[in-house]
Amino acid sequence: MTPMRIKRFQSEWPEIGYSKLQACCLVALRLLIGWHFLYEGLVKVMHPRWTSLGYLMDSQGWFAPLFHSMASRPNTLAAVNFLNEWGLVLIGLSLILGCLTRAGCVGGMLLLLFYYLSHPPFIGSENLFILPREGAYLWIDRNVIEIAALALLYVFPTSNVFGLDGYILRFLKSKSFKSSSHVGRK
Repeated sequence: MTPMRIKRFQSEWPEIGYSKLQACCLVALRLLIGWHFLYEGLVKVMHPRWTSLGYLMDSQGWFAPLFHSMASRPNTLAAVNFLNEWGLVLIGLSLILGCLTRAGCVGGMLLLLFYYLSHPPFIGSENLFILPREGAYLWIDRNVIEIAALALLYVFPTSNVFGLDGYILRFLKSKSFKSSSHVGRK
């Protein structure tokens, strides 16, 4: 960053009401979650034989019939695979680039909610699933933690200062200011 860019960047922190440390931590959280989503999506997109069939069929809990139904219909399964793969990629890019970040947070929370409902971490559930799990959980698993982190990023946005949303917002403000300054002139 050039000294001028750094000075402008530092002067914008008070605009969002966060200290520099708070803003840096929130931006780091956004980038880390974005990377997680992007990488998970790219792995699925690049693996030509990847499918969510096994995951959906392994579903347990109250919503298992819904997920089993998705897996049993080839057209629905194809749509679920496509939406899962590209949803992860787009959510990841949204968070990393800071572009449409709030929409990315909502999309991420919804996707994670589906993962949670498909494989809920209830007492004794570790014995019900065929697919191995990465740990032992009771009610709160990594999906719930990441949902909470995305909710935090939704409520405390940083993309207006460090992200494309800020550039887009400044551009739109400058265009609306220029167009409003010509109103009433002949």
